[in-house]
Amino acid sequence: MSGGMVMPGGWTMSMAWMRMPGQTWLDAAAAFMGMWMVMMVAMMLPSLVPMLTGYRGSVAGVGTARLDALTTLVGGGYFAIWAVFGAAAYPVGIAVGAAEMRWPAVARFVPVATGLVLLLAGGVQLTAWKARHLGHCRAACGCGPRLSPDAPSAWRHGLHLGAQCSLCCSGFILILLATGVMDLRIMTVMAGAITAERLAPWPDRVARVAGVVVIVIAVFVIARSLGVISG
Repeated sequence: MSGGMVMPGGWTMSMAWMRMPGQTWLDAAAAFMGMWMVMMVAMMLPSLVPMLTGYRGSVAGVGTARLDALTTLVGGGYFAIWAVFGAAAYPVGIAVGAAEMRWPAVARFVPVATGLVLLLAGGVQLTAWKARHLGHCRAACGCGPRLSPDAPSAWRHGLHLGAQCSLCCSGFILILLATGVMDLRIMTVMAGAITAERLAPWPDRVARVAGVVVIVIAVFVIARSLGVISG
C-alpha cells in the first residue's frame, strides 16, 4: 500500500484512500481496516509487551493458562481502541482524498497542509499534556495495584491502556496519516520512536528531541512547498 497516484503539486496519494476496480466501498473499508490493524500490531507490540508484563505481575491467584487468556483479553481491548481510531480515520481520509482528486487547487495545497500537520505533531511532543500521557503509559509497564483476575476487568484494563496509548501517540499517528499511511518506512520510524519513548531512561527528553526533529522537518516541507527553498 506504499504506492499511489501522482497528484498536482508533485506529491503521491496513498492507495489506502482509493477504491480498487470492482471493489465495493465495504470491501475497501474492510481491506483498509485489515491493513490498519496489521500495521498497528507491528508498530505498537514492542511497547505493549512491557504493559502486558506489568499486567501479569498485577494479577495474583490464577494459573498460567487462565493468566494467558486474561492477558490475551487485555491485548484485545488494547487493539480494539486502535481499531476505533482506524475506523474514524478512514472516512475522513476518503473524503479528503475525494476533494483532492476533484479539485486540483486542493491537491496543490496538500504539501503545505502536510507541513502544517507535521508542525502540529511536533508541537504536541513538547507539551506537558504529552509528558503526562507518556508517564501514564510508562507506569503501566510496571506492576501496579492488584487487579481482579476476571475477563471483564481484563478487557476494561486493555481498553484503558489503548486509550492512554492512543492519546500519547496522537502526534505520531498524525504524522503517519499525513505523510503516508501504510508506508513501511514511515511506520518503522514511528515504531522506533514510540518504543524509545516507552523504554528509554529519559522519556521526556526523547519525546522533546523527536518533537524538535519533526518541527525542523515541517519547516523544511513548508518552505519547499512554497518555493522558498529547492530540493
